[in-house]
Amino acid sequence: MAQYEKHEYDVLVIGAGGAGLRAAIEASAEGVSVGLVCKSLLGKAHTVMAEGGIAAALANVDERDGWKVHFADTMRGGQYLNNWRMAELHAKEAPDRVRELEAWGALFDRTVDGRILQRNFGGHQFPRLAHVGDRTGLEMIRTLQDHGIHQGVDVHMECTVVALTKDEGRVSGAFGYEREKGRFKMFSAKAIVLATGGVGRAFKITSNSWEYTGDGHVLAYHAGADLIDMEFVQFHPTGMVWPSSVRGILVTEGVRGEGGILTNSEGRRFMFDDIPELYRSQTADNEEEGWRYTQGDRNARRPPELLTRDHVARCIVREVQEGRGSPHGGVFLDIAWIQEKMANSAAHIRRKLPSMYHQFKELAGIDITAEPMEVGPTTHYAMGGVRVDPDSQMTCVPGLFAAGECGAGLHGANRLGGNSLSDLLVFGKRAGEYAARFVKENGAVVLDEGQIEAISNWALKPLESQTGDSNDNPYQIQYGLQEMMQELVGIARSEEGLNDALSNIANLRHRSENVIAIGNREYNAGWHTALDLHNLMTCAEAIALAALERKASIGAHSRDDYPDKEEPNTKKYNTIVRKGADGEMQILREEIPEVRTDLQEIIEEIG
Repeated sequence: MAQYEKHEYDVLVIGAGGAGLRAAIEASAEGVSVGLVCKSLLGKAHTVMAEGGIAAALANVDERDGWKVHFADTMRGGQYLNNWRMAELHAKEAPDRVRELEAWGALFDRTVDGRILQRNFGGHQFPRLAHVGDRTGLEMIRTLQDHGIHQGVDVHMECTVVALTKDEGRVSGAFGYEREKGRFKMFSAKAIVLATGGVGRAFKITSNSWEYTGDGHVLAYHAGADLIDMEFVQFHPTGMVWPSSVRGILVTEGVRGEGGILTNSEGRRFMFDDIPELYRSQTADNEEEGWRYTQGDRNARRPPELLTRDHVARCIVREVQEGRGSPHGGVFLDIAWIQEKMANSAAHIRRKLPSMYHQFKELAGIDITAEPMEVGPTTHYAMGGVRVDPDSQMTCVPGLFAAGECGAGLHGANRLGGNSLSDLLVFGKRAGEYAARFVKENGAVVLDEGQIEAISNWALKPLESQTGDSNDNPYQIQYGLQEMMQELVGIARSEEGLNDALSNIANLRHRSENVIAIGNREYNAGWHTALDLHNLMTCAEAIALAALERKASIGAHSRDDYPDKEEPNTKKYNTIVRKGADGEMQILREEIPEVRTDLQEIIEEIG
């Protein structure tokens, strides 16, 4: 029999970023016992890397803002493939979640009259992002942790969950291991909230940290939940491109929100060359008008650098491909130019963008107050993920919930900057609330020792294998997957490339099943990588399969062979990835329900 340490909770939250912490706080406040499992140390969740701010229509800088405008902006940015109910709830509830965070101790930047300051960001009509310099995510995590430790939540750090168990169709627990010692842990739970983040580590160039291997997506998939719109992977337009050792590290959109401009090797602001018709009436025609917008002139239109991330990323790739890129294969992002417009600009930049200033000073030897940065697209965010009910965040598996980047629906084909942090707060709260409600309305669960034994045997297989050739190294397989995904399933896709990708994934999966992890269970990074491969392969296949299915270029999904935004004679649909009865991955289409009448009127009036 499998040897493991057992823990019992009413609600188990897997993931300790913004969504996981907010879910744990809410569930605990409902009076149920809560366990929190995190893959890394508490406080090192990827949320801390979110720099720009929290999108919420507080209307502190421009009184014309409101939930209806935020809703319309979110729907437009997502190319109207969003779950409109989630977009409505998000826009309505985000202001309260930000004020709540403030009441719990978050120290936001302030307007001159003491209100929470808000900055401009791509795709948002008005200054909407509540921020703390360029360290907003760090302040969010600090505040949620400080508040959460008083709620009586048990925390299990540096513990990876590898599979879920079920009891008569309902989720019953989670099986994992301590990363340090390798000891198994079994968490019995009446409800589970997945808040594990994204899938960025399936790609070579990414802003994502090592934890982002699609764990929650795959836990849900194998438990019987649907994945939705996995083809929509956001490539943030501005990651570091030099030096190569830090290639892909995020350069916050806040740089552009504070006045940063994008130029090519000819010194020209190329973003003025390609402004989508959908945004033409809102976008500046000249540099001076764009600067006035940056400084808060409500009558000026926003600069083209603040168009949606998918569009900006494609424009940067075009400049590089056509020979107008920077020396290291990117373009230039220049915030130093504002010294022409503003006195004491260097001090202003250091105050507004302290992390960016130190990041480039330490890693690249560049003073961003005096010279431009070299930037290029980096894999950043997964709009697709686990399909959930928009109100409760529960999946089609009873008792299994998902929130944050792991969940899907809010962002449609492309996420607007800043909507991620408010997404964590709004739907993290809802997931915790409804998970606690589910526990109160349903009885106890029974653990199946047969399921636990099978999971244990599978997890130990890489350590117990005694045969294999030199290609069975887990690091080599992971690197091969990342290289292939970057090349064939990156920003530009085609039918030929995607079919090649699926063939490569099948080959790599076969190799990963026979991978060898040298050594024992203690301090064994090779073993951890071998188990992560299972998740990366599944997510990579889902992304490639969904990308092959959608024969159009829309939002973050771009097909060279299908440049039109919509397929002829086809209504808007979501792609659904589901595990078939034979264990094979299935791809389906599901038509998006028509938007509720009152919300459609808002879109037509504002959008």
